[in-house]
Amino acid sequence: MIKSAAALGSGVLITVAVSGCHSGSTTPKASSSTAAPTETSAGPTTSAAPAGYIDFLIKETDIVAPEAFTAKPPISDPGGQPGAATSFSNADGSHVIGDTILVFADEATANAALAAAKAALNESVDGEPESIDVGSGGTVASGTSPDGSKSVTVVLFTEGTTFTTLEFDGPADAEAPEDFVTDVARKQDDAIKAALGD
Repeated sequence: MIKSAAALGSGVLITVAVSGCHSGSTTPKASSSTAAPTETSAGPTTSAAPAGYIDFLIKETDIVAPEAFTAKPPISDPGGQPGAATSFSNADGSHVIGDTILVFADEATANAALAAAKAALNESVDGEPESIDVGSGGTVASGTSPDGSKSVTVVLFTEGTTFTTLEFDGPADAEAPEDFVTDVARKQDDAIKAALGD
């Protein structure tokens, strides 16, 4: 279970590359990489996201916390996949929330990406995956990074043909509070539903 904490965590983005996503392939390859507070994606793409995908992302005003979070400019095609990504950080960069949404040709491919990311969670967080009531297949894992240097909470879910990774990363003794994580995740799911017209 996620422990409550006064401070909020910050994010490490997990990107899941699914080969041939436009052709309906369901063979995903998962990888994880750390996003520093000044980075917005693990991938090399830095161009602005298409307007349609920007609308999938939550805004900094959606993050209700004791301190203000500022969004980095969104990028397109994180990890080489259609979608959008951004990150939100507090003033000193000690807390970051990474937000990555990948858009696939069909729900089966999005579900395959979710399964691959769940299998790779131990690369980012030393914590047991649990269910969370968000989207489809909602999964959360909370604990520390494998090297124990920081707290990490990862939320994974699908919504239609999209697959979302939210990751909260902060000081080792400041695990993201459960209610805060759930609130951000549900707001992100609602934004996706609105963008999809659901």
